[in-house]
Amino acid sequence: MLPNKRTPINPTQRWKFLQLFGLVKRNPMLISRWVLCWVVVGTVCGLFASLYWNILELMTHQLEKLEGVSLLIVMPIAGLIIGLVIHFLGNPGEIAVIVDNIHFRGGRLDIRKNPAMILASLVSIAAGGSAGPEAPLVQITGSFGTWVGDRLRLQEEDLRTMSLAAMAAGFTALFGAPLGGAIFALEILHHQHIIEYYEALMPAIVSSCASYLVFAFITHLGIAPTWHFPKYNLQNIDDFAWAILFGIIGAVAGWIFIAIFQGCDRLLAILPIPIYVRTTLAGLGLGILAAFLPLTRYFGHEELESVLTTNFSVVFLLILALGKMASISMTVTGGWRGGFIIPLFFTGACIGKAIAILIPEVNPALAMICTMAAINAAVTRTPISTTLLLSKLTNFSPFTPILFASLIGFFLAPKVPLIASQLKSQQSLEEI
Repeated sequence: MLPNKRTPINPTQRWKFLQLFGLVKRNPMLISRWVLCWVVVGTVCGLFASLYWNILELMTHQLEKLEGVSLLIVMPIAGLIIGLVIHFLGNPGEIAVIVDNIHFRGGRLDIRKNPAMILASLVSIAAGGSAGPEAPLVQITGSFGTWVGDRLRLQEEDLRTMSLAAMAAGFTALFGAPLGGAIFALEILHHQHIIEYYEALMPAIVSSCASYLVFAFITHLGIAPTWHFPKYNLQNIDDFAWAILFGIIGAVAGWIFIAIFQGCDRLLAILPIPIYVRTTLAGLGLGILAAFLPLTRYFGHEELESVLTTNFSVVFLLILALGKMASISMTVTGGWRGGFIIPLFFTGACIGKAIAILIPEVNPALAMICTMAAINAAVTRTPISTTLLLSKLTNFSPFTPILFASLIGFFLAPKVPLIASQLKSQQSLEEI
């Protein structure tokens, strides 16, 4: 007589909600234990993002009081602290490293790099570097997703999916756009194909929604629009022509930014200096720039509102845009930690407003937001998520003109992306 054999349980089998509580034996609904897992991951990421943001706000409120000539001392000291953190705790990497890990390490992000990333990014952003908290949050929450995946003994695609879901949760917390944040986490990984790991889209959306609710409940951010642009109503087909024009202008600005960024990177790369010297020199450069152009300091979250409400001249706005490009480049290539999405939005807003002043018949909101979309899409290669993010951040509706500008910026971008790891392999580079 053959022994009774239990049916092997598939580790990826989906259990329904009532099964978890032993109430039914068959699955009546699509909800599964994985959905609950994504919600838990998103909730934890939202809690961490809230803590991170509150600490950042506290530090920023203390350091933003220092301005003018004092920045020539404060910024280099901040740079030295950042460099020493990286020197002793290890290099936490940047977005290019995250993309590489998603592609070539099965989505595994190293949680051991988080102490260096947390400390370095907090000092970088609070002291006034032109880079935002989105990249650090993506790195930290993504590594938590990897840690959860390891605890659940997930492998290959399942582990990558968990990391991507956590990355999306971290990004969404800051921007307050669950759908845009979820798509961004997948879109940033490629320079051309938009979304390859499509199986991670639903986990990313669910995790993002949970993170958004937690972050909004604790910080009261992300509910209303972040920036208050002039009102806009789409009533004329000519507006799409204007959107395409501003898409072209934003793409040109993207080329200029990439040239400045790569120039700074090459300049600092030829100097055989320790990381703490590099970050200190970057701090000095940022301090000098901020002393002359105070709005180039910080990542633009609040500074963009000043651009909207103040009557600056065309010349000043264009100088400010170039100064911001230089500030972003010095921040990131100089070893300071942070992301450049919001700083790029700030740059695009300056250029768009300058053009709107020169052409009074153009709606200033249309000009600024379309230019913001195009420059970011040209640099980060994220046209879809950029459209969704800006629609939420600015309450700009309908968002079709933003989509037109984003696509123009995307298709007119350089073939070789700024984030080289988006190419995925050297073979891709050779094909280009």
